[in-house]
Amino acid sequence: MGLTSFEDMIKDKISGNKNAHFMLVDGMSKLMTEEIKSCQSSDFYVSGIKWSFCIRSDVKKDWLSFSMKISDEKSFGSNWEVRCRVKYSAVTQSGQYKSWKVHAACYNPNNKMWEQETLISHKVLKEYCLVNDKAVFYAEITDVKLKSLNPVTNTPPTNCTAERIKLMEVPRNKSRYTWKITRFSSFRGKGPTSYEFTVGQRKWLLVMCPKGDMHTDEHLSLFLNACDYVTNAPKGPTLAVFKMRVLDQFKRNHYEKESEHWFPYDPPTGSASGWSKFLPLEKLHDASNGYLVNDHLYITVEFLFVSTTENL
Repeated sequence: MGLTSFEDMIKDKISGNKNAHFMLVDGMSKLMTEEIKSCQSSDFYVSGIKWSFCIRSDVKKDWLSFSMKISDEKSFGSNWEVRCRVKYSAVTQSGQYKSWKVHAACYNPNNKMWEQETLISHKVLKEYCLVNDKAVFYAEITDVKLKSLNPVTNTPPTNCTAERIKLMEVPRNKSRYTWKITRFSSFRGKGPTSYEFTVGQRKWLLVMCPKGDMHTDEHLSLFLNACDYVTNAPKGPTLAVFKMRVLDQFKRNHYEKESEHWFPYDPPTGSASGWSKFLPLEKLHDASNGYLVNDHLYITVEFLFVSTTENL
């Protein structure tokens, strides 16, 4: 079965699965080898409630795990409860559901996410579900009962939805952005932001706080901020696996950290991920490290993997 067949299979099933969401993942090898540890769906609506689910590879060795969460619990007020049945599965090459599971779930302010460690093993996935590094995952929510002080109103109708998420390695010639900060000692409180730059479907920028994000710490804080989209892509979460570096301007012994994060669409400020305590100021100001030279600082972000999303 090729990609077109996967797409056709999903389109055939959409009409009979009103409360379901299909996620076609292109790039499964990156997930199964844990180069990428998770794949997160876009939000979808069932019974007026916004949901999303996530597939993870780092919970149990040689297995994929599944989690389902409510994405808009703030709309319910402080005292709420949602009871439902969650059905989830991987879809085989012939369009059947493999390792089908059903769970009675209860969500409340203290339990906003439910997780199952063993959705499907790598062995079963390879034998029955993988086609050209692609697989389809399915979740259906039924029997939803909501208790809330603020009933859900004016919400989109419940329709079956489907998307393709592509997990991509970023070409090296398009993976890096370097930010030169001059007059570093002149910044107080929240420091400057870089110019926007584009990687994948999103615009990004860097944020630097010279004394931590609370402005009283003895650390340099660095954050990657996801801004708007550069295409008409669905406004879903975007994966970035990235390295942030403070450059050694003498010996190239750079100071770096790596992170993986799914950045939601959160206008107008965007969403950020990074480190409140990236680098101790003592190390930053140590001249032998070569990080701060003539009051100039160089910060580089390198993207290893990003995701793109397309509605089906």
